[in-house]
Amino acid sequence: MSAALADPSALTSSIRPIGIFDSGVGGLSVLRQIVHQLPHEDIIYVADQFHVPYGRRPLEEVRGFAEGITRYLLSKNAKIIVLACNTASAAALKYLRESYPNIPFVGMEPAVKPAAERTKSGAVGVLATPATFQGALYASVIERFAQGVKVFQHTCPGLVQQIEQGDFDGPITRKILEEALNPMLASNIDTVVLGCTHYPFVIPLIQAIVGEQVRVIDPAPAVARQTARLLEQQNLNNKSLRAGQVRFVTSGDPALLEEFVQKLDIPKGPINAVRWHSSTLTDIDQSL
Repeated sequence: MSAALADPSALTSSIRPIGIFDSGVGGLSVLRQIVHQLPHEDIIYVADQFHVPYGRRPLEEVRGFAEGITRYLLSKNAKIIVLACNTASAAALKYLRESYPNIPFVGMEPAVKPAAERTKSGAVGVLATPATFQGALYASVIERFAQGVKVFQHTCPGLVQQIEQGDFDGPITRKILEEALNPMLASNIDTVVLGCTHYPFVIPLIQAIVGEQVRVIDPAPAVARQTARLLEQQNLNNKSLRAGQVRFVTSGDPALLEEFVQKLDIPKGPINAVRWHSSTLTDIDQSL
């Protein structure tokens, strides 16, 4: 879909959904915050589980996935698109904003700024994927906000896969996090920044490892607030008082996504399958 066809004024905002996507279930941590702050909005959530995880893939490849999903969401009349994935934001946010200038996009960036502002020890830890750490967005955040602060990084290999399997506190998940966090604790960090939308699902385990004296920053509430601000600014917010409806689509197994969604405190909705054909995402059921 061209940018010209994606003009927000072309359709009535009250019937247009918020589009949200991630490589898998991680973006559901953002979705539940958006549902909490914007309970009257319809939402389409795309989980690209055929390609999960994004974090180990080249940024150019992830950008291609992000653009394909964006075209799919625009075909469903999405009025705003939330990249609920740090890796996709690092790879594609700037590109998508330039390619679709009439559509508002909300992306993720590691919350280094509030961590640097509030640290007492001068040392913070960041947990994120390799692609996020390699992206220009992360480098810019560090340069702008982390001067004079020691930043310790870890990619937590295997953690996204464990969370995709619904393992939030098992021995393998704990081992991955302990290997990441214990050296940071030895370096006197007092803040942990979650730089992947999957990671908020293991906040209780992270907090158990680091202790109550270490602050854990989940960026999802701030992303939900930014989504609400943009909708209000552009007069795109839903004016009706009915409860919003959520629809899920996945390029993986709908049964696995349904099992995960059932565990969460979010509105339930239909879960449908989509498939990749070259760089295009299409519904299996063409009536959708």
